[in-house]
Amino acid sequence: MEHDQGAGPVTSSTDDTLFGEVHVSLDTREGVVTVDGEGIPSIVIRRAGGTEADDHTPVGTRDGSLLSLEIAGRATPLRPAKGRLTRKSFRTDVIRDDTTYRLVPDSIPGSRLLRDGQHIGDFSSDGDGIVLAEWKEGAAVQPVEAAVGYALAVAFGTGAQPMWMLLVDALGDLLPG
Repeated sequence: MEHDQGAGPVTSSTDDTLFGEVHVSLDTREGVVTVDGEGIPSIVIRRAGGTEADDHTPVGTRDGSLLSLEIAGRATPLRPAKGRLTRKSFRTDVIRDDTTYRLVPDSIPGSRLLRDGQHIGDFSSDGDGIVLAEWKEGAAVQPVEAAVGYALAVAFGTGAQPMWMLLVDALGDLLPG
């Protein structure tokens, strides 16, 4: 999905089943994502100022060296993969304390949130700043995990085509007519 990098901030609110109202803001022009709510810590993902935005990523880049992440004001490592042919190549990792959170596509529209490899929730977002979350029963999801999931879904969108569909599209482009 391409994004209008000249658009101003888009804001939305979602009533999360575990954490109440979650507020999300996506500013594609400035490359800023903010997530907050009464039941979760605030998160800000920011693209470095003066950098050119790509049209395929809501926050404007998948280059981790051009992105910063703060959770409740504390700088936290953010590691998006390059996003090439496989769904796994669109994963994004956040490392907080001794825990790794990963958002990785698992279908065309959706992505799953993992805590140290354990599936804790599912997210969907078209890259338009609106996010839907569904938590795995018994996962004991913490507020910071919810905030991370929402922020990554907004910043990078969710879902990806399977590699076989990409190959069929590429072959179709090679055929005359």
